[in-house]
Amino acid sequence: MKITVIGAGAIGGNLAAKLSTAGHDVQVADARGAEAVRAEVLESGARTADLSDAAVKGRDVIVLSIPFGVAGQLADLFASVPDETVVIDTSNYYPGMLSEPIEAVDNGQVESVYTAELLGRPVVKAWNAALAETQRTKGVPAGTPGRLAIPVAGDFEEARKVAMSLVDDTGFDPYDTGTLADSWRQQPNSPAYCTELTLDELPTALAAADRAKDAAIRDSLPERFAALPANPTVDDVVEMNRAAHR
Repeated sequence: MKITVIGAGAIGGNLAAKLSTAGHDVQVADARGAEAVRAEVLESGARTADLSDAAVKGRDVIVLSIPFGVAGQLADLFASVPDETVVIDTSNYYPGMLSEPIEAVDNGQVESVYTAELLGRPVVKAWNAALAETQRTKGVPAGTPGRLAIPVAGDFEEARKVAMSLVDDTGFDPYDTGTLADSWRQQPNSPAYCTELTLDELPTALAAADRAKDAAIRDSLPERFAALPANPTVDDVVEMNRAAHR
């Protein structure tokens, strides 16, 4: 597939490299310019692109790996993107930490529903519920025992199927969680969020989500993170997330 990843941070860079390695035609665009793209991403075969019409026209999939709440800045760019192009949102809302508080989301609007409104088109929610380091190091071939799963939500079945296929290509079992309105179950800090679950374990975690409780756990992240060892590993962070729901 022809894929553009917008955003060259940890998650965007990981996805660009993995999808390129899987055989897709991948380009990476970042508002900070080509120098923001790590060398190892380009070593996979992905290439840089300017953040312009050329980056989004003629592409099958566009992956948004940008800070939550800024998608509206790309609305004009996306106005010319065909309806059949699948747009995937990987962002998460951390008010007061990674973004300013957003009243609509604080009052209950689902994260990716908000992003879709800013962008002016439907999106699929994927890759948001796994740590960047999990995505970089723990993907394995399909059928491997203990393979970790990643939830995928979206309002259109065909778009979800495309996103699920790409999740599989990055080394994880995709799990169809249904419509975007239900994607709050994979938002920070739900039981399914960054807890490294298998396909058998993920449905139970999604069902256990509680919006008020999970938001409170999310907002306690600075205190919980401060209690971790110096230079915590990905396993330390995963255990912290799991422990919050015990």
